Amino acid sequence: MTIATANVRKHLTDIKEWQKLGEANIFPPGSRLELIDGEILEMAPIGSNHSGHVMRLTHFLSTLVFGKAMLSVQNPLQLGDLSEPEPGFMLLKPNDDFYCSRHPNADDVLLLIEVADSSLSFDQNQKLRLYASHNVLEYWLMNLNDSCVEVYRQPHGDCYGEKTTLRAGDCITLSQLDQITINIADIL
Repeated sequence: MTIATANVRKHLTDIKEWQKLGEANIFPPGSRLELIDGEILEMAPIGSNHSGHVMRLTHFLSTLVFGKAMLSVQNPLQLGDLSEPEPGFMLLKPNDDFYCSRHPNADDVLLLIEVADSSLSFDQNQKLRLYASHNVLEYWLMNLNDSCVEVYRQPHGDCYGEKTTLRAGDCITLSQLDQITINIADIL
């Protein structure tokens, strides 16, 4: 028996349908799903090393940015009509209603950080292209496998013009919050 592939289609979805599916509780409880370029992707479970680094970021940066930025931990970021990733950590522009009336978008992001071990290749490729194409100005990838932070700046098209790899002992000043300098050892 021959199966005709001409009738097989991938069903892509958009933000509106994605949100309706979530509101209808279609997905199993505890599912780690993200909408990326119209595809619903199941993400790997979060391990203790990953979650510990997210907690370290939250703890360390909360006092540094108090009154200057809002912290967002593993919450949705709406990127166009086809993507709604949930980055590990974001610093967002202050918003009077704390983003209760809408999800933040790329214009609201001061810093986006993905914490990666098992998702490293995906975050270095698909997520990087997604964030660059939506003009996220500063994307950090905490590469737990290689004990470094990859800093991406100057988005153009679907790539970044500047990449810097930092390790314990290095310092960096946030491009959107230039009065804040971070010693990488404090977050890695």
